Amino acid sequence: MLASAGDFVSPGTPIMVPEGVEVGDGLHEGKNGVIASFSGMLEINDGIINLISDRPQVNIPNIGDIFIGQVNRLNAKTAEIKILHIEDTDSGHRDVPALYQFADIYITELVDRFIPSAGDTMRIRDIIRAKIIGSDPILKASTKGDISLGVLHALCPACGLDLETSDKRPDFNVTCNRCDYTGYRVLSSDFGNGFTSINNDELNLLNRPGERWSPAADSMLGHDGARPYLSPMADFRRGSVHIKPEISRAKRDNFSNNRPQRTMHPTNCTLCGVKTDVPFVPTPGKPIRCRDCMSKVKDGKASKDELSKEREILMKARSKESEAAGIKLFVASLDYEVTEDELRTVFSPFGKLKDLHIASDRETGKSKGFAFVTFENVKEGKKAISELKNKELNGRKMSIQESRQDSSRNRKNRNRK
Repeated sequence: MLASAGDFVSPGTPIMVPEGVEVGDGLHEGKNGVIASFSGMLEINDGIINLISDRPQVNIPNIGDIFIGQVNRLNAKTAEIKILHIEDTDSGHRDVPALYQFADIYITELVDRFIPSAGDTMRIRDIIRAKIIGSDPILKASTKGDISLGVLHALCPACGLDLETSDKRPDFNVTCNRCDYTGYRVLSSDFGNGFTSINNDELNLLNRPGERWSPAADSMLGHDGARPYLSPMADFRRGSVHIKPEISRAKRDNFSNNRPQRTMHPTNCTLCGVKTDVPFVPTPGKPIRCRDCMSKVKDGKASKDELSKEREILMKARSKESEAAGIKLFVASLDYEVTEDELRTVFSPFGKLKDLHIASDRETGKSKGFAFVTFENVKEGKKAISELKNKELNGRKMSIQESRQDSSRNRKNRNRK
């Protein structure tokens, strides 16, 4: 049996479409006719038959929505708000999906005053009303632009009693009747009245928008970029006035004041020759380019001539560095009784030595039968290799070759990894 306008249908129900009526939302038109895509009521409006869903809409906050939330976390520059309820929407009674349960309020969107830290205007567990102003990549909210936006309910951080408004001291607009706590909140015009909107403009005046902070309040602001009571434990046990723990102070001071500064090293761009600074010690023979040349090479705009000239510069630098580093020789097949002085006597006639030592066993201290000899001059070291090759020392022929870091043994070890 075909369903018609006014009938309640379920998914897959065949639909009768009168002549001259077009198929609208919620209906699927296939080879076997028109069927319902979900449960709902059939309606015909302006010559179009639509399926009106009986299911409530997904409660997703959109830009411009006003919501009720709870302060979940206070960071140095943002307040993280958990969205509890979205006002003036048909789906406001439904829970907010997990991906849309939190919104951030940046310090410039809290109140029309200079705020060093988000914790200067609200505290953890405060109930607030805010407006969604952004959704990408995360939800962003604001308590500016409407006097009804701001803190609706707040507890005393010291004793837990409900806070009340006060105009006795400038910038201390909330107070606790049980203890001596006073503080500042960015107050909604509906503060203390639940969710009922009364738009009390006198409460908005207690926020003192556009005015400078009083000296007493200025001394309590988070001028260091963060608050000492950002931890919920600290917030609800100590209140706003307490000495920062020595450990916390030491950590913050070490991070901000004694943090080692990056050292810049002057050098020249290997592509264009312009002087530049880099945050590392330049390695001779390796390309070091300025920002413009880096972009030029990355985009493929560097010409062959420029790259060829750079290659010549790098090869000269490597050759010069190699000569300055000298040459290291590996001397094997040594008699175990040979001393370093005897080796020095053999190699010193060929040139000046930078270093000479015989490898020894860590436990016994005895020679392992090989040594390393470093010459300052590469030519002198190579001459020593050619003339001392297979020469006997204490009855044993020495095996001499240039020592290389990239030896076959090292290559095998790397391949195993």
